[in-house]
Amino acid sequence: MESSDVPCPICGKVFPVKEIEQHASRCLFFNSNESSSPSSSTSSKRAGSSALESQPKRTKIDEHTQFAEKIKDEGQSSKLKVASISSGVPLAEQLRPESLDEYVGQDHVLGSDKILRMLLDKSEIPSMILWGPPGCGKTTLAHVIAAQCKQRRQETRFVKLSATMSGINDVKEVIKIASNEQRSFKRRTILFMDEIHRFNKLQQDTFLPHVENGTIILIGATTENPSFSLNSALLSRCRVIVLEKLHSECMVIILKRALKALGCSVVAGDNDSTHSSDDDEDRNETREKRWSIDRQSVQWLADMCDGDARNALNSLQMALKAKECAGAPSESNHISLEDIKDGIKRSHLLYDKKGDEHYNIISAMHKSIRASDDNAALYWVTRMLEGGEDPVFVARRLVRAASEDIGLADPSALPLAIATMQGCQLLGMPECDVLLAQCAIYLARARKSTEAYKALMAAKSTISQQKGPQPSVPLHLRNATTKLATQLGNTLSYVDNFLVMGRT
Repeated sequence: MESSDVPCPICGKVFPVKEIEQHASRCLFFNSNESSSPSSSTSSKRAGSSALESQPKRTKIDEHTQFAEKIKDEGQSSKLKVASISSGVPLAEQLRPESLDEYVGQDHVLGSDKILRMLLDKSEIPSMILWGPPGCGKTTLAHVIAAQCKQRRQETRFVKLSATMSGINDVKEVIKIASNEQRSFKRRTILFMDEIHRFNKLQQDTFLPHVENGTIILIGATTENPSFSLNSALLSRCRVIVLEKLHSECMVIILKRALKALGCSVVAGDNDSTHSSDDDEDRNETREKRWSIDRQSVQWLADMCDGDARNALNSLQMALKAKECAGAPSESNHISLEDIKDGIKRSHLLYDKKGDEHYNIISAMHKSIRASDDNAALYWVTRMLEGGEDPVFVARRLVRAASEDIGLADPSALPLAIATMQGCQLLGMPECDVLLAQCAIYLARARKSTEAYKALMAAKSTISQQKGPQPSVPLHLRNATTKLATQLGNTLSYVDNFLVMGRT
């Protein structure tokens, strides 16, 4: 062995110094494979494989399937939501629907045969303005559309902003990102702008080019009349969807769904003609019922909240919290109609002194007087006063009705209406309410004549439709204020009928 040769520490063979490192690595690798016999490794692999085959594979899909089957066996839907009254999140937010099938109400625009429903089912979402009173489902509908976008993550993204918290710079940033998304990934952006009417007309112009070229799909929500609060150019690019106040039947469905999520049972009250419980159809449900509530209480709450689902759900949450804080024993966890009435009062009426209800209700009062419906006239007057309307505004419309609709048939109606307006200015609320009630009832019961009003309209039509210049005043009807006017013939052939008939 030469001095430059080195023996391998594994196999003992001699190799030059330059090659010993490479040989040692190969030798170490081959000897490690040979140390474990093929038969033992094969048998261990077979044993392991047989052990694995004897146990079922637990994948995520299998676990999800088993969970769904378990829920189904318990008689519950996999989409059943669970809510809590002690959560910091309002009940209305906890129970927002995730799909159109869960959405309650607004069948006139979201019925199965309506165009908007068909478009949403196909995820063909147009730019639109959702117009309706508070609590009718505008934000919820946008939430449903957002849930659809999450299912189609690669095609559409959803961005939610509120004009109460976001400025025009935030909108521009969203539009910039939306443009990049569309150009780079062919992905469209839906921008939901809540309370869009709070943007002025100049700020609304920011949306125009991007809605028109399809960079964004705009969904705006507003409680104000879009004709007055939004740009006409923006309205021409969006479809206005009018949402109405929810009917009592829809409110009952929403409340019962919330009670089921809270673990409450709806039972027949003492004065209920039907003694069956609404939970009879859920006998297979194993979830323990913590509370029970009368069916009459649910109906009363649905009627009291004036079609506002958010108000109804949050009022229900407040009533349950009050019962829980009272520390009642478990056998007394029953909520009666009296419990609901004690904790909840009608807190508001849908009335805006500067909005549509301001003009809608005053118009209803005037038309009720014209139709000689004294009960309806009194109702609308009271509705305005309870909503906080200025009594002088109501009185001014009564003065108009006294002249326009009663007129010459009862000349005393006009002085009564003027006296009512003056009385409202002197007394104010609440003392002047009976003055308005008396005047409205009198005008509704009075005989009607529109002779003066129709004659006025005919005179206006004659003047507006005159071809050529308006006719000059005849000479005998002119005023002779000067000597020259008299020489020109003013009042020359005028005959005083009083003198002709011998009157002085």
